[in-house]
Amino acid sequence: MSDAIHVLANDGLSDDAIRVLENKGIRVDTHHLTEEQLAQAINNYDVLVVRSATRVPSSLIALMQRPRLIIRAGVGVDNIDLEAAQQKGITVKNTPRASASSVAELVFAHLFGMARFLFDANRQMPLIGHEQFNALKKKYADGQELQGKTLGLIGLGNIGQACARVALGIGMKVVAHDPYVSSASIVLNIGEVQVPVTITTTSKQEVLQQADFISLHVSGNQEVLTADDFALMKKGVGIINCARGGVFSESVLLQYLDSGKVAFAALDVFEHEPRPNPRVLAHPRISLSPHIGASTREAQQRIGMEVAELIIAFFNQ
Repeated sequence: MSDAIHVLANDGLSDDAIRVLENKGIRVDTHHLTEEQLAQAINNYDVLVVRSATRVPSSLIALMQRPRLIIRAGVGVDNIDLEAAQQKGITVKNTPRASASSVAELVFAHLFGMARFLFDANRQMPLIGHEQFNALKKKYADGQELQGKTLGLIGLGNIGQACARVALGIGMKVVAHDPYVSSASIVLNIGEVQVPVTITTTSKQEVLQQADFISLHVSGNQEVLTADDFALMKKGVGIINCARGGVFSESVLLQYLDSGKVAFAALDVFEHEPRPNPRVLAHPRISLSPHIGASTREAQQRIGMEVAELIIAFFNQ
């Protein structure tokens, strides 16, 4: 393989993946360039690797003469202008499976925390726990178990299926809607025994009406839940969004939180990243994280190795 291949991993890449590439004679830079800097430097590279932090708009793609491959190290490619890349003859790839378990575990970290008010308790205990311990104990006395509850999944791709696997493992029921998936086979590993479970998708309306908790797993940032969809949900529902900001209006979410129709919400992604709405950040019934769904050591290792394999395979064609 030619040592002329040069990769820019603008949002970083695992050390092991860099070693694999360098052992093949491929140079890797991890410079974290701004959009302006990218525009100036992009034609020094054959491959651009990005995560969610770096946008690849049509204006940047229009400048590309040397790059032949763009890789989104993660799920979805909504931060890359696919049409512009296609018109330039640039291949776009992603790594949709590598982070599924990490995102699913974050969904349930939020879900367990919401069910027992941990997101609020961790705010209030340092402030008033030494003076109002019993009051806080009473405030959080109305928690709930997840076992026996129904998890509604909007999207049953790799991450949705990983969430279903966790939910079934802790005794939850699962209902799912996905216009592109009619059914999915979920394999539960119980000790050394594998138990297959088939989930058949249904209408979005049925999911919204049946679910005690709703988790979104869709790509892109088009609106998936409208105000009318919120109106269909059970009173006291919990909403989790570890997918993309913009799949529902945060203003609508705040309205339904304040009315009590939505009991609580968890957001890892926001309409206005990296400057989320302060009203969202300050709301006492929203559990928050700063877009860290795939940010585990294990996921980054898997993602990095998949990126390396994609690059090597592409230039070995």
